[in-house]
Amino acid sequence: MNKKTAPALEIVSVSKSFKEKRRTLPVLSDISLTVGQGEFVSIIGPSGSGKSTLLHVIGGLTRPDAGTVRMNGAEVTGQQGHISYMPQQPALFPWRTIEDNVLLAQEVHGPVSREAREDARRWLAKVGLAGFEKAHPHTLSGGMQQRAAFLRALLSPQELMCLDEPFSALDALTRSDMQRWLLDIWEENRRSVLFITHNIEEALLLSSRIYVFSSRPAAVLHAIDVPFPRPRREEVTEAPEFLQLKRQLSEWMREEQRKMQAAQQGGSRQ
Repeated sequence: MNKKTAPALEIVSVSKSFKEKRRTLPVLSDISLTVGQGEFVSIIGPSGSGKSTLLHVIGGLTRPDAGTVRMNGAEVTGQQGHISYMPQQPALFPWRTIEDNVLLAQEVHGPVSREAREDARRWLAKVGLAGFEKAHPHTLSGGMQQRAAFLRALLSPQELMCLDEPFSALDALTRSDMQRWLLDIWEENRRSVLFITHNIEEALLLSSRIYVFSSRPAAVLHAIDVPFPRPRREEVTEAPEFLQLKRQLSEWMREEQRKMQAAQQGGSRQ
């Protein structure tokens, strides 16, 4: 399988446990999933089920107990530097300008060229941040900071973008605006994306495929191909098929949340 036909990301039978005092805490159980080239894939699951741990495995920060991570057909298990990552909070450096924050990932790989800086300015204008190139993060709204953080991930040299609940801290209106904005930006670039979210409607609106994780230890319960055509608009959220899928995913999530709460209550009684 050559680089052009291999998935951008392939997770094969990944498991991970952590030692906690005298006991072992299983977090990931035989996880397998793929992100195709130029595909937008989401993971949903209960809080604390291990979704962020999986991103740490993919990014090489945590080595799995078993299983393999491949990118573009090459094994990268335990290796760092192969993904661009956007956390829940913008994580912009307060002493750097917005332009310099956006260029940080490229700067790590060597001196930033004049062409790269000009490209960053063009992108800042595209995402509504023209005039804020020399501003510092504290002068921007939460949504503007998230756009800058996303642009930093988008302009990084790695193909695969891993987004860990990037809109969870935003208010409902700003979050909706960011979803529409992300759809437009992704349609233009078609980067390979692995997106973690608790928001089922968000996952259905943005994704080509959704993996539903169980309660901890996380296993893949379902893989859903999202059937709605692209370019996708917000009106699709009112379609009967969209609402039916949303109800089904909500029921699966509620059931897994109940299992996790029952397990926690059982553990507290021991």
